Amino acid sequence: MQDLTHYIGGSHVAGTSGRFADVFNPATGEVQARVPLASSDEMDRAVQIAAEAQPAWAATNPQRRARVLMQFVHLLNRDMDKLAEALSREHGKTLPDAAGDVQRGLEVVEYCIGAPQMLKGEFTDSAGPGIDMYSMRQPLGVTAGITPFNFPAMIPMWMFAPAIACGNAFILKPSERDPSVPLMLAELMEEAGLPKGILQVVNGDKEAVDAILHHPVIQSVGFVGSTPIAEYIYSTGCANGKRVQCFGGAKNHMIVMPDADLDQAADALIGAGYGAAGERCMAISVAVPVGDETADRLIDKLAPRIEALKVGPYTSGTDVDYGPVVTAAAKQNIERLVQSGLDAGAKLVVDGRNFSLQGYEDGFFLGPHLFDHATRDMEIYQKEIFGPVLTTVRAQTYEEALTLAMDHEYGNGTAIFTRDGDAARDFANRVNVGMVGINVPIPVPLAYHTFGGWKKSAFGDLNQHGPDAFKFYTRTKTVTARWPSGIKEGGEFSIPVME
Repeated sequence: MQDLTHYIGGSHVAGTSGRFADVFNPATGEVQARVPLASSDEMDRAVQIAAEAQPAWAATNPQRRARVLMQFVHLLNRDMDKLAEALSREHGKTLPDAAGDVQRGLEVVEYCIGAPQMLKGEFTDSAGPGIDMYSMRQPLGVTAGITPFNFPAMIPMWMFAPAIACGNAFILKPSERDPSVPLMLAELMEEAGLPKGILQVVNGDKEAVDAILHHPVIQSVGFVGSTPIAEYIYSTGCANGKRVQCFGGAKNHMIVMPDADLDQAADALIGAGYGAAGERCMAISVAVPVGDETADRLIDKLAPRIEALKVGPYTSGTDVDYGPVVTAAAKQNIERLVQSGLDAGAKLVVDGRNFSLQGYEDGFFLGPHLFDHATRDMEIYQKEIFGPVLTTVRAQTYEEALTLAMDHEYGNGTAIFTRDGDAARDFANRVNVGMVGINVPIPVPLAYHTFGGWKKSAFGDLNQHGPDAFKFYTRTKTVTARWPSGIKEGGEFSIPVME
């Protein structure tokens, strides 16, 4: 069994707290590694190193910083298979899905190569007699990110790429469930030419998180995870004077209108609902067919497709649709929620509870589940299940379907499938959800737009990646300059006015 490390000051560093967490192979249920859980003293050491390294990096011009990211993209492509295999081994997702995890992070890095353009300020010539005015975007200093298990490559890159492009140092606290890929990314960044201390990986649990939130040198914190933790990190970080952006849970609805192409809608629900075993914050977990006829036809198309899904370990290659969930505890929670749906009266059309995979009986596998006739008062509708469970809530009208999505406490993503442009336009304009798909089941924006939900899915004023990232990781400084040819005697005591 392997003992993992932190990555501090450009080196792999063994943990000194004496505390470790087990890292499982979700396919077999076996412990394959131990990851150290940092103490506040270990976090403080990383912060000190980052604070010492950051001024020189900030003084490096943006184009040279961008060249490091260009080289990093080259290395990501070189090591794509290696990264995907390591990711699958600890997370459980299939190899194609793991490669997609890396690819979507890589795309944000590519966007950040445009940092010289994004960091340009504004200039006003002759704002007053002999006076020029200009603004600069300057880095915050030491920044930090706390990232989830479900995207151990993508989300770290969404955070550290723009932070570093802006001239900050970045401390990454990844999930302790699958920490190997973040460590590999730090190695690749330094191979690409990043100075030591600018990107560091400190593994840990709540003690490490609290050390980040309370450290006076750390200027900003990013987080992706559950809503209760997002609320805690947001309130604690803000109370300590930090800039904070937190992204929480989701319950993404897909409205299926009577005029929709139901084969297209069913295929979309399969990929969006069961890909990565449902462990995506943008997974579609609620199907809302409009009208009983639409619902009956949709269920008839979904059920055989779902029953035909292939579940297995990532080592089976492309012959698997999804793999295990990440831990035994996650599996147990999903099973509990499925039972709650049955107890509440929902109809379990496809029952994956007794799924077993020969040779992998101790793995964290779950068969696919499909509920019909669920209602908004049921726990399976209210809670984020984060597993291979699709819940169908029937609506009789478009307005009822729209209200379901709008009334739910989460507002991460939603979608509508229809041939009616008026309905699609109305839905996109009215729904109070941050990311909307029109005949697109997982509306994750590309790198040059921003990613972010509404309501209890997000806390903070700015979204992830895109232009918002450069705003989040910089401060604006405005300079008013005058170069008079002569010095006027006497002071001015009134408010300066530009004449």
